[in-house]
Amino acid sequence: MSPANAAPEFLLHRGQLLPAAGFTLPHSSRAALYGDGFFETLVWSGGRVRYREYHLARLHRAAAVLRLQLPPELLSVESVTELAARLTAANQLDQARLRLQCWRRGAGLYLPETNAADYLLTAAPLRLSEAPVPTAGFARQVRTLAGPLAFCKGPQAWLYVLAAQERQARGLGELLLLDARGCVAEAVAAAVFWLKGNDLYTPALSTGCVAGVRRAHLLAVARAHGLACHEGAFEPAAVLAADAVFTANVAGIRAIEQLDGVVLGSSGHPGLAALRRWEAVD
Repeated sequence: MSPANAAPEFLLHRGQLLPAAGFTLPHSSRAALYGDGFFETLVWSGGRVRYREYHLARLHRAAAVLRLQLPPELLSVESVTELAARLTAANQLDQARLRLQCWRRGAGLYLPETNAADYLLTAAPLRLSEAPVPTAGFARQVRTLAGPLAFCKGPQAWLYVLAAQERQARGLGELLLLDARGCVAEAVAAAVFWLKGNDLYTPALSTGCVAGVRRAHLLAVARAHGLACHEGAFEPAAVLAADAVFTANVAGIRAIEQLDGVVLGSSGHPGLAALRRWEAVD
């Protein structure tokens, strides 16, 4: 197994295992010129891709909206798992964070020459985090944008870059983004949830938030255990009045301890402990 801080030595481009050192895409790539594509962030653990069915569904939905024709190796759970297994084995990683970047091949201006998709799969040591977020706040400088591609990762990356910069400038552990109406949408790189009484709440996809795979999995697990789940448009006041607030993505579930000066103490909430327990065995 590679050391945790060692840079992976190999990547996969079009199914071909290549040295990571020195690999570059041509300047004419549509990924570089137009951002004409999207990406998926995957977790390899226990000999499998976690949440793989959710990832594949979002990947195929993004490709359909962008009118991208995916290669055969990206069409099934089994073939994507095989790619991930090859790459993690080559890099001697038992656990890994994988990034699958897809973009349109060929040249052309706004009108592409082809709809065939190219792809690149890279690996990095996995760093999970369940540590509480000490302080969080609501974003002041950017708002999420609802649209046909808001559900996937990549097309609106500039928004999250600006949000991450605001988070750092304000010295916060997390930043919660609002939509154009002022309703809560998501965190910088995670879905946001809260518990009130015996119910679980999260912003609806109509707020322009990413359709996170951990978000979908948590909702499915919660409903399977009889927890009432609500997806909707909620103002910040609803979150501030919650019993517990937390973020969730493939890297972990993190309780928010203080939000806009309101002390929540989310990490000790029994409902959050139950969700973690249910998900761990699902």
